[in-house]
Amino acid sequence: MKTREVHIGNKVIGGGNPILIQSMTNTRTEDVAATVAQINALTEAGCDIIRCAVPTMEAALAIREIKPYISIPLVADIHFDYKLAIAAMENGADKIRINPGNIGSAERVRAVVDVAKERNIPIRVGVNSGSLEKSLVEKYGGVTAEGIVESALDKVHMIEDMGCDNLVISIKSSDVLMCVKAHELISTQTDHPLHVGITEAGTLISGNIKSSIGLGLILSQGIGDTIRVSLTGDPLEEIKSAKLILRTLGLRKGGIEVVSCPTCGRTKIDLIGLANKVETMVAGYPLDIKVAVMGCVVNGPGEAKEADIGIAGGIGEGLIIKHGKVYKKVPENELLDALKYELDNWSE
Repeated sequence: MKTREVHIGNKVIGGGNPILIQSMTNTRTEDVAATVAQINALTEAGCDIIRCAVPTMEAALAIREIKPYISIPLVADIHFDYKLAIAAMENGADKIRINPGNIGSAERVRAVVDVAKERNIPIRVGVNSGSLEKSLVEKYGGVTAEGIVESALDKVHMIEDMGCDNLVISIKSSDVLMCVKAHELISTQTDHPLHVGITEAGTLISGNIKSSIGLGLILSQGIGDTIRVSLTGDPLEEIKSAKLILRTLGLRKGGIEVVSCPTCGRTKIDLIGLANKVETMVAGYPLDIKVAVMGCVVNGPGEAKEADIGIAGGIGEGLIIKHGKVYKKVPENELLDALKYELDNWSE
């Protein structure tokens, strides 16, 4: 679904541009050094846009100190206090995230909108299933996709009526299928860019499964302009997962894809540890290739034939495999270093 373009700092979303990855810091924004360090680590991992909580005026003022030391757009996450939204924009926020329903009166929302218009700062209108208005819950007989969409569009229309259409919409639910349905509905009713995610998805395992299914179903229909994989854990894990989801769907190229076999009784090496080490090692390479990590030399070459390069473990030795053919043997304890050497000197 083609949406209109929106400029967020040095990034452009919508209008057929590549889907960008967003995450959120879990540092206190007031702690400038810690926040800058986390943002830069996330940027190196592949984060395109970062959101920071702004619960206090001190946090809003800290944005001015943070911005010179980061290279990606910063979104200020605002709840309840419209003055914090204004202060965040005055101190360099590239976008603000608000729910007009908890900002207060129309006059307060207009005050925020006026500053955003003056500074050409986009507003992300965020609605979550957990904060759906009582009137809509009663209208639809509970929390529903239809209610979420109506709530979001009501707020969008209110801001549009104030003369601002520089908007991004976010509608989230922890119910995967409800979230999918809501995005299917809203994508036919607006051309504003959509930020997609499954809110409160959970811990690393459950959060990744729910996000993969939800984002996969939504993005595969051509819906979505930015994404976040919301996990209860290190934000770096969100970036890893988001990149893999986009790559799996064919929506992003670049970066090494690691495939590995499940363990079995033939495995004579620490395949789990080796696969994790390989995945960590290759994260920083810009190569657009597939690396296979196989547990034995019996089936390794055949199973790795679709990979550009692979390694297979044996008893005391391992194989380096290129395009399904054994390239060379190395001692088992040198397998990881040998793979790194091949990647460092990759020319195919």
